[in-house]
Amino acid sequence: MKHRTQIYIGSLVLVALMTGLDQWTKWAVSTHMRPGQSIVIIPKLFELTYLQNTGAGFSIFEGYGKPFFAVLTVIAMAVMLWAYIKAKRPGLQMSMALIFAGALGNFIDRMALGYVVDFFHFYIFGWSFPVFNIADICITLGFVFLVIDMLREEHEQRKALEA
Repeated sequence: MKHRTQIYIGSLVLVALMTGLDQWTKWAVSTHMRPGQSIVIIPKLFELTYLQNTGAGFSIFEGYGKPFFAVLTVIAMAVMLWAYIKAKRPGLQMSMALIFAGALGNFIDRMALGYVVDFFHFYIFGWSFPVFNIADICITLGFVFLVIDMLREEHEQRKALEA
């Protein structure tokens, strides 16, 4: 039980830290830049570009409005919370915590501002990658860690069957 409590506390700390970092960086960008403004950090590779994204990831579903995203996010966060509680493996729980933190960070923006603040802008071989934020990084890393955890679990189950 002690180990499980440590995982819960660690997950709560992770959610709080990542959500706080996300909100702080969005506040800093929106306070010091104008919408649409870019600051070149590394020429032809990385810029800070302040965008107000009214859509979902990579601006899909743009124009669907705050109620659509509120309902969608609350449902997604409820599913993540349920999956977190049911999860027995720490890796799975941390993955869910990261995804939850990202969803929460973008949810706060949508409810408070009506849009999500995006600002990381990379160019890969001259191609402009969609602008994103810390919450998006949390969601992406959470899904990557989720896949890794699932593959590791499958591998361990196969090894157990072979033994």
